[in-house]
Amino acid sequence: MVQIPLEEQKTERVSAAFVILTRNGDLKDLRETLVQLEDRFNRRYHYPYVFLNNEPFSDEFKEKISQVVTGDCKFGLIPTEHWSYPSFINQTKAAEVRKDMAERSVIYGGRESYRHMCRYESGFFFRHPLMDEYKWYWRVEPGVKFGCDIDYDPFRYMEENNKKYGFTISIKEVIETIPTLWNTTMKFMKDHKNMIPATNLMDFVTDKDGGYNRCHFWSNFEIASLDFLRSGEYLAYFDYLDQAGGFFYERWGDAPVHSLAVSMFLNKNQVHWFEDIGYFHGPLWNCPSGKTNSKCWCPESESIETKNRRWSCTLDFVALPNP
Repeated sequence: MVQIPLEEQKTERVSAAFVILTRNGDLKDLRETLVQLEDRFNRRYHYPYVFLNNEPFSDEFKEKISQVVTGDCKFGLIPTEHWSYPSFINQTKAAEVRKDMAERSVIYGGRESYRHMCRYESGFFFRHPLMDEYKWYWRVEPGVKFGCDIDYDPFRYMEENNKKYGFTISIKEVIETIPTLWNTTMKFMKDHKNMIPATNLMDFVTDKDGGYNRCHFWSNFEIASLDFLRSGEYLAYFDYLDQAGGFFYERWGDAPVHSLAVSMFLNKNQVHWFEDIGYFHGPLWNCPSGKTNSKCWCPESESIETKNRRWSCTLDFVALPNP
């Protein structure tokens, strides 16, 4: 574990951890990401890390990851039942769908493991025993970059300001991956009217005609409440989607699933855009502008709100009225 000078150490932490779904082969990219994350933030706070894998981590992986971080490391194996086909899924049909999507060049459409990942991130990572002690999580992926000094504690900010979900980038989903997700969600809302608060964030995901605009928070970066994902409302929604089969018969991603849940069950005041956290997940940047950029090495001209405005939904989120 990295040793930090006393003047840089802070111990006032909330109940939180970084959670990283990764594999042994990600070691190089992940180490580079963690060095940046530590340098930009965690060397001052020492939040713990939970690494999850559907295969056992190697001793080399554990050793080399532990060398570059200041927080405690926990390495967990994903239960087989969380990374396999449920009994109600027709695997022949699922294979046919993958073949068809691959032939049509739908992004990740032919990948079986990607579907297990999306289902796991949608409904199971927060149920891993290693996550039980925490109230907040920060999702990190191998290869992402952090472009700005983070001189405060985002976890504490979320807790003290009654936030439930935080993001850096929002974009529009590829509709070929989720052709029936919106209609399935509408059926869930109709069948569970008692679960949907009158004040919600559905305007974020709805176009002017009342249809689905495909906007979603890019879930490779999330700082969010584990109690929200553990809630009866969220679990009911996930179970409803799971029974519908779209994780395997289509290619439902965890990003639109999380985003639709956030939009149904939370309001705008409970969701936060971390505009000041410089973050890159290829090919997109969130990079702050103005004075805030003085703490960053990322160029503000590369930020999605500037460079790819048509693809981004974030400024539309900002423009929504507060409840």
